[in-house]
Amino acid sequence: MRQAWIFSLAVLVATATCAEQVRRPADENDLRYWLANMMTHSYSLDEMSSVVGMPTNEVAAAFRRFEIKPLRATNSLLVLPYPGGRHPRIGFLDGAIDPQRETKVSVFTSWDASSYVVVDVPEAIFSNLGLTYLAHTHIPTLWSKQGITLTPLEWKRNAEGSLEIERLLPNRIAFGASVKPATNAVLMELWLRNGTDQLLTGLRVQNCVMLKATVDFNVQTNANKVFATPFVACGSADRKRWIITAWEPCQRVWANPPVPCLHSDPQFPDCPPGETRRVRGWLSFYEGSDVEGEFNRIASLPGRSSQRKDAKAQ
Repeated sequence: MRQAWIFSLAVLVATATCAEQVRRPADENDLRYWLANMMTHSYSLDEMSSVVGMPTNEVAAAFRRFEIKPLRATNSLLVLPYPGGRHPRIGFLDGAIDPQRETKVSVFTSWDASSYVVVDVPEAIFSNLGLTYLAHTHIPTLWSKQGITLTPLEWKRNAEGSLEIERLLPNRIAFGASVKPATNAVLMELWLRNGTDQLLTGLRVQNCVMLKATVDFNVQTNANKVFATPFVACGSADRKRWIITAWEPCQRVWANPPVPCLHSDPQFPDCPPGETRRVRGWLSFYEGSDVEGEFNRIASLPGRSSQRKDAKAQ
């Protein structure tokens, strides 16, 4: 009985999450984009309807009117804003109620056009003030404790395929992210600006790479993971394909099997009033059996740091 109740609760959480993520398109061009985006994510008509807040017959009519086709990248990995309306986790749903789509991007794998990871960037920001930002509902933040609801945002979509977002918090702390697809990797950056009158310390960040929509990588285990700070990787069953992520400076690498997901979590240096701090991230897909050699290759690229530790499989 208890297991059935827990399962029912998880279903209700997932359903509530989707229902609360309705984002009505601003105009016809916006509708066209999001329909193409969701088609690329293989959304059903019902899922599309739940996202754009339109009846399914109107969604179907818009598909015919616009002659919608999937989005494709030409000279880089395909990176798209995650449309929401579908929970990006398999499990631990009560730990991510009402996930906000504006922090999430989908990166489609180089070997399967239908498989993608969802990167939450950032999922959470902690500081000496407390939990300063959280991209879903789970534990109280500085703002939920005060009854403040943050305004929904959207990624800025740039012509060359990169994405940018910026948020100003009620206490004048601002942060932002940029996600830039390249031929063999996705380059990410997070920045934080201190608009308060006090030193910010303990600026830990959680960035989550969720594997639900990746065929052969979404097993709820850590047995297919390799950890080598700042790198964490998930391997296919035959260990010949890998999803790799890293952030620097990194304060922790880990993975959460129920989700399942990968974490290479950075920490901003202490930030005095009026100053800005930055951290850099990486995500790539590797085909081969020497994932530790691939870690070393990435670490040796220009501009990378030497924060490299021996790999540990789990």
